[in-house]
Amino acid sequence: MKDAARLLLYLFGVIFLGALLAPPLFWLGQFVIAHGFLPSLAKFEFESYFHRALLIAALALLWPLFRALRVRSWRDLALEKNPRRCADYGIGFAIAAIPLLCCGAAIIALQIYSLRKGFLWHKMPDVIFAAGVVPILEELLFRGFILGVLLRSFLRLSALLLTSGLFSIVHFLKAPAETTPNDAVRWFSGFDSIAHSFGQFSDPMMLAAGFLTLFVIGCILADARLQTASLWLPIGLHAGWIFANGTFSKAAHREELVLPWLGKNLLVGIVPLILALISWALMRLWVKHADVRASQSVSRTR
Repeated sequence: MKDAARLLLYLFGVIFLGALLAPPLFWLGQFVIAHGFLPSLAKFEFESYFHRALLIAALALLWPLFRALRVRSWRDLALEKNPRRCADYGIGFAIAAIPLLCCGAAIIALQIYSLRKGFLWHKMPDVIFAAGVVPILEELLFRGFILGVLLRSFLRLSALLLTSGLFSIVHFLKAPAETTPNDAVRWFSGFDSIAHSFGQFSDPMMLAAGFLTLFVIGCILADARLQTASLWLPIGLHAGWIFANGTFSKAAHREELVLPWLGKNLLVGIVPLILALISWALMRLWVKHADVRASQSVSRTR
């Protein structure tokens, strides 16, 4: 339980330090823009800086946490080398992306979304970058480190549920963009963002459409990690969802909001929740099939 307490202290530290760092980081961005450097930063609201500040805080406090928990290798986090890592990544990507893209085609046919006049090819590098980098960083943190630490103190199911709850809360806690206008940023604006983020929990429609889906996705990713003692399958699943959702958003735009069935994108709502459950079943079938093949291969070599 001491590990869990240290992990909880780390998370509170990340939120507190991130809230403190957000205003100086925002002012630094405005200074850079004012002097003619990186004008593309002008499109970002304060909330974007706040989330970058949280990431900086998480990285800054990670090394002290590693030392406190005495983590020396991946084996201390119940992770092993994966001989079928490429297959796990590829299959995970496919069983996440294909159902989501099929859903996209269906909602275009139902006129909930409509095709854009032209595909936004110039924005695809951002999608590819996000699909390549975000899954690695988030899976290392949530399913690699946090889940690994919790497995040292809790049963597998409890560790899975706690990690998934944390994953969904972190992604759900996003204050509205208009919470802190750029011309009203003060030293304590980061704490205002935290307060407004928790306000979303009072909206039952948002809970049903967003939080529950994120929680189930977190459970799927954690289960994939536990089934394989590796991060390759959850990274593939995560990358598939990001790539499919991002690609669809560049090909189509929303005509109407049909909460709680479908939210602001293909990863929010009851329909995406059902698709995630389908991907979960397919993931389990793949792991069972791959394990059987591996056992048969070992038997033939004896």
